[in-house]
Amino acid sequence: MNKNKLPKQEENFSDWYNQVIQRAELADYAPVRGCMVVRPYGWSIWENIQAALDKRFKDTGHVNAAFPLFIPKSFLEKEKEHVEGFSPELAVVTIGGGQELEEPLVVRPTSETIIGHMYAKWIKSYRDLPVLINQWANVVRWEMRTRLFLRTLEFYWQEGHTAHETAEEAEHETRQMLDVYTDFAVNVAAVPVIPGLKSESEKFAGAVRSYTIEAMMGDTKALQSGTSHNLGQNFAKAFDIQYLDRNNELQYCWTTSWGLSTRFVGAVIMTHGDNQGLVLPPRLAPIQVVIIPIFRSDDEQNVVMEVVGQVADQLSDLRIKVDDRTEMTPGFKFNDWELRGVPLRIEIGPKDVQKESVMAARRDIPGRDGKNSIEISKIASRVPKLLEEIQENMLAKAIKFRDEHILEPGSYSDFQSVLENNWAFSYWCGSESCEAQIKQETKATIRCVPFNQEESNTGECIYCGKPAKKKAYFAKAY
Repeated sequence: MNKNKLPKQEENFSDWYNQVIQRAELADYAPVRGCMVVRPYGWSIWENIQAALDKRFKDTGHVNAAFPLFIPKSFLEKEKEHVEGFSPELAVVTIGGGQELEEPLVVRPTSETIIGHMYAKWIKSYRDLPVLINQWANVVRWEMRTRLFLRTLEFYWQEGHTAHETAEEAEHETRQMLDVYTDFAVNVAAVPVIPGLKSESEKFAGAVRSYTIEAMMGDTKALQSGTSHNLGQNFAKAFDIQYLDRNNELQYCWTTSWGLSTRFVGAVIMTHGDNQGLVLPPRLAPIQVVIIPIFRSDDEQNVVMEVVGQVADQLSDLRIKVDDRTEMTPGFKFNDWELRGVPLRIEIGPKDVQKESVMAARRDIPGRDGKNSIEISKIASRVPKLLEEIQENMLAKAIKFRDEHILEPGSYSDFQSVLENNWAFSYWCGSESCEAQIKQETKATIRCVPFNQEESNTGECIYCGKPAKKKAYFAKAY
């Protein structure tokens, strides 16, 4: 096998994924087991995710703040479900400054507890509500099996934490933020997620309800790509978050939390990537257009580079890169930028200059079919439209792939076969026992129970055959 070639997805998807990340310089393994170093190109993707989400958060009235990395261990023990859910994943500090600490400190796995403590100090009256705060932070969860971006000991994310007067407001907030995630995933990342409700066994530790966006990866496995939790009054009661209501009576707040992490970078890689490497949607790509000059002599260089400058000026509103490396051949550059997933490559050589045109190669359509000749005078209008076409095509392609791999089996034996390489959309009676047996027998889990199912529709649970009112998506997952 050619060592310079990537493994093929269809032969070893996991190896393909790991090599794409390293060869495209998105991330590398850190000296601490299970941690990663996010390299500049990978961090640029995360910055674009941050920018898209941060705008949406602020448009819905949220503000950013920062809370400590260290949390007193006793805080986590105040909410029973929460501590039980996170205990196996905690990193605990017992020594500081050479001295044993009076109370151990937990390196935050999530911030509901310390933020709940602060909200109890800040909230006194209904006039203080709602509190709508988000923070961009790193968290630590001591995972045993790790994979770059998807599951690491330390990762980066945003976590929103809000407090409200009523249960209805908290539920509205929880669903609103799930809608924000869905909008971002579909319209910016071209990842066609399915929003829905998590089962009781899959919900966040300490939540009343957990909602999720689920995405299908290129190997048909599911990836939980963002979650939004209605915490009810569980944390408010644990941390005494109370307010005087409009009748001057003391009430507990209703709280929520929601988060999306660098795991989403993995979602983008595995949803769109191909055997040449990354394929990045234009709205998310750090570099939207790469311009590659082609010349053999100094005279050709002077002529070509003048036109390259003109083209670059016309595209200055976009994220562009001129690859003027002289030590690399054009062919090497083509492969290099294909690996990095740049949506559009513009080639400019002496013949293009004579024709007053350029050759544009789309990353989403490999080979000749993806090449377009564009008149230089029309570059400023044509290229943005081409990027929009790429964005739309990537979403359509991902939707088609997903829908082709979601099946509705008629029997449990068919259900088991379907789950080898697909998702199953099947009736489920709501029993945790059936859910547990399915997981044990198929290694698949309920990804979500989607919204907007007609109550009048009924069927039989795929496992036990008892009457069921809701269908759920079942799949093997990362």
